[in-house]
Amino acid sequence: MQIYNTMSRKKEELVPLKPGEISMYVCGPTVYNYFHIGNARPFVVFDTLRRYLEHQGYKVNFVQNFTDIDDKLIRKAREEGCTVQEIADRYIKEYYIDADALGVERATCNPRATEHVPQIIALVQTLIDKGHAYATDNGDVYFSVRSFPGYGKLSGQSIDDLESGARIDPTEQKRDPLDFALWKGAKPGEPAWPTPWGMGRPGWHIECSAMSMELLGPTFDIHAGGQDLIFPHHENEIAQSEAATGKPFARYWMHNGYINVDNQKMSKSLGNFRLVRDISQEFDLEAVRLFLLGTHYRNPVNFSRELVEQSETALTRLRTARERLREAPIGPATEEDAAFMEAVDQHRAAFYAAMDDDLNTADALGALFDFVRALNTFDSTPHSQEALDKAAKLFDDIAGILGILQHEKAQEFPQAALDLLSERAAARKAKDWARADAIREELKAMGFAVEDSKEGAKLKKL
Repeated sequence: MQIYNTMSRKKEELVPLKPGEISMYVCGPTVYNYFHIGNARPFVVFDTLRRYLEHQGYKVNFVQNFTDIDDKLIRKAREEGCTVQEIADRYIKEYYIDADALGVERATCNPRATEHVPQIIALVQTLIDKGHAYATDNGDVYFSVRSFPGYGKLSGQSIDDLESGARIDPTEQKRDPLDFALWKGAKPGEPAWPTPWGMGRPGWHIECSAMSMELLGPTFDIHAGGQDLIFPHHENEIAQSEAATGKPFARYWMHNGYINVDNQKMSKSLGNFRLVRDISQEFDLEAVRLFLLGTHYRNPVNFSRELVEQSETALTRLRTARERLREAPIGPATEEDAAFMEAVDQHRAAFYAAMDDDLNTADALGALFDFVRALNTFDSTPHSQEALDKAAKLFDDIAGILGILQHEKAQEFPQAALDLLSERAAARKAKDWARADAIREELKAMGFAVEDSKEGAKLKKL
């Protein structure tokens, strides 16, 4: 698989540190509110990457953090008259509701910053001891940017360029305008922890370094997030992590593009933030996921009602095609079946080729819909079980990788009911009408109706 590495600015073959294993750290939400459609994009994109890697046989250690101590949480807690932890607990719970509806699988681990304060303090102390950081009189600790020669290598910015736009806030005690906070001295009413340099709380950037290194080691495979995190967040993570360990931090950096809303950049000033919770009241979030995957992850994407409605229509096409395949009548093998099975292999290869080319889900979806068109010409006349099984396997593999058509799984019928339906079909074939009617009543007692058609019988919930 080739992925575009933001660090090298080119596609590179994905070669994991440990054969057969992939370690991934994806920046998660700051849990002070419901997450918006811009947040949803990296959640969906890198969940899809994880699904594909697992499908290809890798064991993926997927870490996505929760930032649960931050100015935004402190402000929200003050507004609502509760604790920062209560705000964090509430919105972590709400995150899972929306993420589940988007088909985002649970991470291997969702670390919280407040659960890793000892590791954060130890990392800050290491940086101080090595001369890369310094404490101030008010308990703040800053990273000395000029002490790390590689600063700017991810974003492609030079120290001189950065210096021209740097300023020092009068409340800060930085030695250099470029330096950034690792630790913030305590302020009245804010959560604080004891340290050798005074009470205080972590800065944002240091949290991700401490958590990723604790859970994945000093060097891991993939670090991912939105394009907006390249600078300063990921740049600062690299500087503080590599200054502390002397080792490379992440080997591959992946960043998704921005989301526009109705052809305007999504921003607080424009008031066009769309919360996923609100979107879910209007659209099926599986369709929203399909919409997000319809554009290559590195390209910008425009969110609009019209485009999501098109994705809802496309999702209906996929559901209909999968249902028709489930109901397809079975018969003896034919030459048409052999040709179709060859075509299934070609569609699978096209899908894999797209995914292997820097997670090109747009082209991968194109391969899926080509397959659906082929299915539609594979008419309702009987086909071999082998051909139908092969087509169903491809459909289910692709759907599982892309994280779509997953809601139907929860609506599948229990095996006992399916066994009874098969027994009823055999009874009807043997013209044992009494047994067939008895089975219909048994199924009715289980809460299922039987619908007969020329394509065969199927179950429906009462």
